[in-house]
Amino acid sequence: MLSSIASATAGMTRAADRLEASANRVARFGTGLADVDLPTEAVEVTMAQADFKANASVVRVADAMAKATINILA
Repeated sequence: MLSSIASATAGMTRAADRLEASANRVARFGTGLADVDLPTEAVEVTMAQADFKANASVVRVADAMAKATINILA
């Protein structure tokens, strides 16, 4: 269970990093500093959010399983 939580936490971190990178690219839109495709960035943001939510669900389920296991053993 702990390895699934660690894996999901790492996935949440990667998703947050992708979201931040996309936000930085969008912030540079129109400045001439970067060639930004807004539809692509919108897809990237949506995918990063979905990845984050999926990994957060894994953490919640693993936590519930750990609590159930502790309750059984108690």
